Amino acid sequence: MSKGRKKGSVSRRNILKTAAIGGIGAAAIGAGLTATKTPKADAAGISGELAKVMKERGLSPDDVLAAAKTYIPEGVHDPYVCLSSGGQSGQLILYGVPSMRILKIIGVFTPEPWQGWGFDKESQEILKGGAVQGKPVYTGDTHHPGFSETDGDYDGEYVFINDKSQGRVAVIDTRDWQTKQIVKNPVLKSTHGGTSVTQNTEYIFTACQYAAPYDNKYHDPMDQEVYNKVYRGGHTYWKFDRKKGRIDMENSFTIELPPYMQDINDCGKRMSHGWGFSNSFNTERYIGGIERGNPPFEAGCSANDTDFIHMTNWKKAEEVIKKGDYKVINGHKVIPMDVAVENGLVYLIPVMKSPHGITVSPDGRYILASGKLDTHVSVYDFKKIMHLIENKIYDGKDPYGIPILSMRKTLHGMVQSGLGPLHNQFDVADTHIAYNSLFVDSAIVKFDYIKLKVLDRIPIHYNVGHLTAVHGDTVNPRGQYLISLNKLAIDRFVEIGPLHPQNHELIDISDPLNKKMRMLYAMPVPIGEPHYAQIIETKILKKRTWKVYPLGTDATTMTRSPYRTLPGREKIIRKGNHVEVWMTAIRSHFNPEHIYCKVGDKVTIHITNLERAEDETHDFGVYYFNVTASLEPGKTATVEFVADQEGIYPYYCQEFCSALHLEMFGYIAVLPKDAEFPEGAFFNNEG
Repeated sequence: MSKGRKKGSVSRRNILKTAAIGGIGAAAIGAGLTATKTPKADAAGISGELAKVMKERGLSPDDVLAAAKTYIPEGVHDPYVCLSSGGQSGQLILYGVPSMRILKIIGVFTPEPWQGWGFDKESQEILKGGAVQGKPVYTGDTHHPGFSETDGDYDGEYVFINDKSQGRVAVIDTRDWQTKQIVKNPVLKSTHGGTSVTQNTEYIFTACQYAAPYDNKYHDPMDQEVYNKVYRGGHTYWKFDRKKGRIDMENSFTIELPPYMQDINDCGKRMSHGWGFSNSFNTERYIGGIERGNPPFEAGCSANDTDFIHMTNWKKAEEVIKKGDYKVINGHKVIPMDVAVENGLVYLIPVMKSPHGITVSPDGRYILASGKLDTHVSVYDFKKIMHLIENKIYDGKDPYGIPILSMRKTLHGMVQSGLGPLHNQFDVADTHIAYNSLFVDSAIVKFDYIKLKVLDRIPIHYNVGHLTAVHGDTVNPRGQYLISLNKLAIDRFVEIGPLHPQNHELIDISDPLNKKMRMLYAMPVPIGEPHYAQIIETKILKKRTWKVYPLGTDATTMTRSPYRTLPGREKIIRKGNHVEVWMTAIRSHFNPEHIYCKVGDKVTIHITNLERAEDETHDFGVYYFNVTASLEPGKTATVEFVADQEGIYPYYCQEFCSALHLEMFGYIAVLPKDAEFPEGAFFNNEG
């Protein structure tokens, strides 16, 4: 340690330790910070240069330390991966932690051309599965992703994401990080809450956002009596078939709920396993009408001092379903409210007005909820809740006959965190530490949810919504890092017009004394409005992810494609006005290279990438016909179009794959209807 270091200055030893971990020579960094020359530092040529950079850019030792803590050398992998929603993009984002390097954008509810998502025939079929009342919808608003879990912790096998705008849920397989299924909720129009999973991914849980009639018919929204009787919310439990990796629609169900806007949700774990929790707003059942001179929704929906937490028992609901005590609406099983009440499936607990976040503690005992218009995090005790339920001690019932439990008798206590509390995440379980996002205060608060004591507070930039910690909503949180998903960026990045990038800020929460949080990095996110995210250990994902596909794989089913084409088996066949092509791709050519058809012909091209080398992707692009396909090694994909105009249409590999990449091309020749095909235009190599 430098002899002349002043008391209270930044610990040079800590800087050196972090720098060494980050792959920067410790002696060089140390010399650079102190501007003291040593033989080693001079040999490395770093000491003076680092000091110069720090001076020119106005960097403090804390800045350099933060940079070292996020630095991951080339070829070294991040220890964690963050899965973030992509908001209005309808997609998902993957990036490394702590480097914050974006790894992939995953096409889900909207087309994504680089991966051919929504352009090849296979992915188009998946998107069609999310049709809304029979109409294809190619927009989305992804909100709350969730990893599949085993024993209450992420197992990294599957990812689930909800589409708030259309009430849909998608399933992504982490073997290749591609969407495999999209389902539409048959009775709910929108689902903000979701997708949380039960302890062993028995179900994917989503909760209604905006109440609406189940029957998809017109019912006057400005008639209060109609609203009360016909408009409904709900908790949907999507049955997940782990072996198939798909949602089982037949065994999924919804528990009918009042039109209270159920909002964010979480699943119970350990002692609360079997229950689902969501908060709500608009227990007033206000119907709005600003255009008629009434107060706007924002005023009428927040008039009461409290709203409700809804808790539903999916294990008991399974028994009700087995008895056949349900209705079928739009082909979907719905447990009516009166049946739910009679069988003890649903209860209400008052919570501070306009709550948003709700999170269950690692041991499953405490349920943390935050009221957007309050200053507290409310901590409910599941043991107290069950005592009241088991002894039928209620404060009354709501207008629909649902029992209301006492807020006072179910609370463990409240923490005064600040203005606009929203969401919570947990640190290592036995610390009893949680983190709360404050939208209005633009801050993150660290607190002890057992002692009900605030421990630390850090400002963020600006107006944080969600936050996420490493495995921070599981039975085994890892601590280490927290990411603040901010709604505004304002002056954080280069000005690029009125639409600013989103802003994710990385916070170090690894202090062994559990005292101070440290801001490490701000990352602009140029996509949608990310809402929630989850951070998983990279080593969990490495056990599962494929490097190449088995030759001829249909990526949507993860099985052999019926159109798999081996070398020498390429062919072009014309039947009537249908031209079908079995094509291969390998560095640096397609086979066949010339495809002939006539105006009005339907053209189907099945392409198999024969590459066995990792990362040797080819990509099919063609002039005019609005199709593209991403062809990862071993994958078979299909593009289809109608040749509606005569002419010559070049196609080529869009992914720079080799030194002769530009030479990897061919022609689609569309002849007039009355023209003669040249000799050899069609052939069959099946032998």
